[in-house]
Amino acid sequence: MRPRTLLTLAPWLLTSLVLTGCAVAPQAEPEPTLSPDAFEARMQQLEQQLALSCDRLDDRLERQDLYQDTLFRELRDSGATLREINFNLARLEQRGEEPIVVTAECREEISETLNDKELVGRSEWIGLPDVGTYLRARIDSGANTSSLSAKDLTRFERDGEDWVRFRLGLTDDDVVVEGVKNEWIERPVIRRVRIVQASGSEARPVVSLMMTLGPIREQVEFTLNDRTHLNYPVLLGRRFLMDIALIDVAETYLHPRPEFPGGRPASEAAEDEIVDRDDDEI
Repeated sequence: MRPRTLLTLAPWLLTSLVLTGCAVAPQAEPEPTLSPDAFEARMQQLEQQLALSCDRLDDRLERQDLYQDTLFRELRDSGATLREINFNLARLEQRGEEPIVVTAECREEISETLNDKELVGRSEWIGLPDVGTYLRARIDSGANTSSLSAKDLTRFERDGEDWVRFRLGLTDDDVVVEGVKNEWIERPVIRRVRIVQASGSEARPVVSLMMTLGPIREQVEFTLNDRTHLNYPVLLGRRFLMDIALIDVAETYLHPRPEFPGGRPASEAAEDEIVDRDDDEI
């Protein structure tokens, strides 16, 4: 009786297992959907990207058209030039003449006034025989009057004339004959000039001193003012340059340093020369 009972129950067990498996099988997740606002935002983003790509393509096409137009004009001009050359060559061949080659002759014409002027660099060594020293000087055609660095200026009268007593205004970097550093210098005042600056105006005395620069030996008028905040104790302006010298701004120290008793020899001048900095000379 037991085997028969198992056979009788088998279909029922199979059916139960099948139904149980179907009951526990996992269900598929629903596909995500966009809300109307999210869909609209996504479509606008795609439209903007497409419009930007079209604009870039239009720009490239426009530049390409301009480039082609330029090439076409250049090619047309070259063709016209070539045709003109061929036409001229054909005419020469018909006439049986050889082409004439014209050579340009360059002539160096320098006026007598330029020949009479001395060439100087943008900075030079100058000598002051009345003082007994050499100094570095900057050449500046933008300045009218030459300038000498001076300190401790004292006005006084001598024989009814206006005089000034001063000492050279120097820094530790200035090269000078050691014995004249603190010597007093007395000169008659030729005139006074008024200098207008952003900080105000001041009257500066003008004195005349013998000055040498290479072969040049001239009386030069100097305004006296403190130049210790600048690179050069001497500035040579237009009044000195006029009818005497020409400036080559690419050169410096074209002339040897003059020699004075107690000073260093001219052969050592290169050790004391400085490289210009971009500052404003006043």
